[in-house]
Amino acid sequence: MEYQILMDSCGEVTDEMKSLGVISSIPLTLQVGDVEITDDETFNQTKFVELVASTDACPRSACPSPELYKSAFRADTKRIYIITLSANLSGSYNSAALAKSLAAGKDATEQIHIFNSCSASVGQTLIARKVIECEELGMSFEETVRTVEEYIDSMNTVFVLEDLSFLQRNGRLTGLKYIAASLLHILPILAATPEGTIYQLGQARGVKKAMAELLDNVLKFAENSKPSRFYISYCNSLDRAEFLRDKINEKYPAAEIKLLDMRGVSTMYAGNRGIIVAF
Repeated sequence: MEYQILMDSCGEVTDEMKSLGVISSIPLTLQVGDVEITDDETFNQTKFVELVASTDACPRSACPSPELYKSAFRADTKRIYIITLSANLSGSYNSAALAKSLAAGKDATEQIHIFNSCSASVGQTLIARKVIECEELGMSFEETVRTVEEYIDSMNTVFVLEDLSFLQRNGRLTGLKYIAASLLHILPILAATPEGTIYQLGQARGVKKAMAELLDNVLKFAENSKPSRFYISYCNSLDRAEFLRDKINEKYPAAEIKLLDMRGVSTMYAGNRGIIVAF
């Protein structure tokens, strides 16, 4: 195998990517009360959302161990690219770095690079797609790393959360703010900073206004970067994803637009009816 992409399970994988046989998903573990869930192909989004709604317990995630990353390294692979969710949100990046260190000098390729996505979910998916593009163009390992790192710097990730209970359980919303937001049905419009932290772009009362503001921000940011790809992930909100796809397509008819159902970690953070756009 010429190259291999390892991506923690916060990142979604398209069917086209799966068909190439170069991507391995490294699962995080989710914990809701006494229930432990491995974020792999067995993850059931509907059951997970119901489980979270049935308890006051705070859902938590545990990053993959260095050993789990290392076990996915193939000795016959010339180049390995690892894509983790933002290092400011998870220890996944540090685990991958330790795995790389453990593999050094043990018949493993020295051409291993870890990309801190400074994003999550479909942000990671876009990075994987860019790696594949560079490899298909015949770029060297060094050229691919440089090109993809520059791409990460140009990316945008914006999202809307309807279910604020997870933020409230984690102490990111005071009880008073949570009650007020819930009663008034205020939805925050959020985005990733260049460093991979989260900030609030704005807020809107009601889903329609929130989706309209989300779209406005997507188009505003896209004016600067002129992206050729928009990837959208959703949790029980395909209708909203399709709305965004159609509106973005009107503005950028030549762009590649993908809709992807969220996996476990993204579902845990975005919550029921959440939606994320990366471009």
